[in-house]
Amino acid sequence: MSEEQHPFHEWIQLEQPRLGSRVTYATDEFFGSKERLIEASAPVFIDDKYDDHGKWMDGWETRRRRVGKNDYCFIKLGQKAVINGFNINTSHFTGNYTPGVSIMGGCFASDLSESDIVNNTDNSVWFDLLKVQKLDGDSDNIFSSTDQQEVTHLKLTMYPDGGIARFHAFGSICFDDSLYDVQQTNVAAASAGARAIYANDEHFGKLQNILAEHAPLNMADGWETRRRREPGNDWGLIELPRPAIISSIMIDTKFFKGNYPASFSICASCIEEPTDNTLKVQSMFWSELIGRQKLSMDQEHMFTLDDIKHQEPITHIRINIFPDGGISRLKLLGTFVKP
Repeated sequence: MSEEQHPFHEWIQLEQPRLGSRVTYATDEFFGSKERLIEASAPVFIDDKYDDHGKWMDGWETRRRRVGKNDYCFIKLGQKAVINGFNINTSHFTGNYTPGVSIMGGCFASDLSESDIVNNTDNSVWFDLLKVQKLDGDSDNIFSSTDQQEVTHLKLTMYPDGGIARFHAFGSICFDDSLYDVQQTNVAAASAGARAIYANDEHFGKLQNILAEHAPLNMADGWETRRRREPGNDWGLIELPRPAIISSIMIDTKFFKGNYPASFSICASCIEEPTDNTLKVQSMFWSELIGRQKLSMDQEHMFTLDDIKHQEPITHIRINIFPDGGISRLKLLGTFVKP
């Protein structure tokens, strides 16, 4: 399914291991390990690959059940979040995909152990995010969440068994109020709730990648556009989790050597009630946060308070790269403004 067709593509992919999410338990993983369920890479099919358990499949796959009950797994999210929707991908699973799934959510205290959560038989601590739904094989299965309560954990149940290639949960990260007391923090970190809203081009890498906190892994772990063959420049919009005042900016072009942008600039604004579909037009009139600055290949670039044009609170930025190319990371260091 293309980005344009995906109803949740503007929201954060919450199950990503890069955000700290992990699959903590599965009733069975005979044919395919539970960890594959949330891998970032697209699922692949290798025709002649077999292991000791049979045909190797790129996903979570359980053995054929010969008794009652159903298989399920628990996913611990990296941050407390609100879920808007799901994509349950069954790519390459045809005669062995699970015919139905349900998803429940729970919000647990941080000092509760994972074993306590797994072994808790009190169903009242869980609530429905998706009642039992039919799945199709070898396809994306898109569903909206039926509840927007805060969650720390998800319980994915298969009816009764089978395989799922990838599981994606889309939504927003809940803001941690303790960040208000941190004097210098990356206010554009995905782990804090920042999200990429739009990019005019993401041919080789997605804009959301540059908000990751971990060190870049390779070029695919950054934002890279196609070679521009027409006038203009490439750009993207990013929403901060809360209004913030910026004191320094870091742009990293790690791994980008023959394909880094010649320069960049950032415009910004503070918008009280934004709607994603109007921000693209509004961004044409935002004031400069930092003027056009030269970039070099494969290195971090730091810009200090002397380079920043104002100290007003902002909620959104437009990052411009001239004319095209790739960057690995963006950090906006500053302070969140208390309401």
